[in-house]
Amino acid sequence: MDSLFQFQVSPWELILRGTLIYWFLFLLFRFILRRDAGALGLADILVVVLVADAAQNGMAGDSKSVGEAMLLIGTIACWNYFIDWMSFRYPWFARFAEPSVVSLIETGRIQRKNLEKEMLTEEELLSHLRQSGIEDIHEVKHARLEPDGHISVIRVAKEKDAASPNQQNLTGAI
Repeated sequence: MDSLFQFQVSPWELILRGTLIYWFLFLLFRFILRRDAGALGLADILVVVLVADAAQNGMAGDSKSVGEAMLLIGTIACWNYFIDWMSFRYPWFARFAEPSVVSLIETGRIQRKNLEKEMLTEEELLSHLRQSGIEDIHEVKHARLEPDGHISVIRVAKEKDAASPNQQNLTGAI
């Protein structure tokens, strides 16, 4: 029973390991896998993946103790909380932690450089517009890739639609 909570690895080593893996995956998701993240926030995905792995190590008994798993999970949770707190408190950090909005269509014109930068094909963009009920690209005032991976679409206001602003905003996920 004592071995259940004994540390077989130094607590500081576990904190360092958890920190290094967290930041590696954070930067990977932030700068490389942005669009693939979907509706979950970056930090949400990291926490789920890392907590599952850390918990698995503690539960499987692969020469790991429950105490070690709890320390790893605690380290991951602390980093997640810290990033959320810093993003809320400091706008400069929020710009680092969350990707900026990227314009994909402006007044009916596709922004091809931005599509290329985000590795989004024109067909994927047009498919998203069709799913949002838009048949012609000239119906789009703005289409933007949001930080969470969704594309938000604002239609060009038609005379009869101008009185109903709720119908102008459409969002969906890729």
